[in-house]
Amino acid sequence: MPLCGTRICSLSHMNEQGGHEHETDWAAAGPEAMRNRLRDHVYALHRAYLTHLQHFPPAVRAAMPLASQQGLTVIVAAARELHLIATPETLPPPRGQEVEEIDEVEGVSWRVRFYDASILPELGVLGGTHDDAGAVRRILGVADVVYHISVSLGGGLTAHHAQHAGVALANQHASSVRDGESLRRAYPAHEAAVDEFVVAERLGMAQAARLLAGVIGGSELSPTASPQEARQHLLALAKGRTADSEGT
Repeated sequence: MPLCGTRICSLSHMNEQGGHEHETDWAAAGPEAMRNRLRDHVYALHRAYLTHLQHFPPAVRAAMPLASQQGLTVIVAAARELHLIATPETLPPPRGQEVEEIDEVEGVSWRVRFYDASILPELGVLGGTHDDAGAVRRILGVADVVYHISVSLGGGLTAHHAQHAGVALANQHASSVRDGESLRRAYPAHEAAVDEFVVAERLGMAQAARLLAGVIGGSELSPTASPQEARQHLLALAKGRTADSEGT
């Protein structure tokens, strides 16, 4: 693996679809080839996300996390699965065998950092059949995330998969932005709680989201309700109250 430090490399080896012009047996080529493939995947995902923003109104585009966040770092963590974790949190400079790359699309830049069990041994001893996303973030010391995506080696790293993931992520973020504004308008007396709820949903904090939804909407949710289900519950309550007020 390269020595510590930041390297800015050209992505001219990628074609217009965001993939490699000439596919190679990258897994057999060693760690650097794998890093390049993963970096390309992140690049294609971000490019698809940013390109898809043209379909949204200007105010929504401005609030989209990958377009508005400055100093974003995408952590690529290898445990049983590969984890792509975008965070606005500041990481210390790379040292030892740590590698950091910098990429940019349409004026939006981000850093890519790579971690595996050789750097963080805890990544190699996670329990269970599948990695627990929360456990991976705790090992990395990351609390605030813009996205956390698990991908598989091989087929899951194609440009096609990255493009679909980027578009899906953009649609998900746009829906959250719109619904967050709807909730603020529907529950003006609980605007601070709505702001906390939006953050809890983005971070996947299910229990916090359920508790905040109870405060905002004044009713308890199922103990198994997901953050997304809590959001839909609040929107349905607000819609029902609006219909009742119009009917009286």
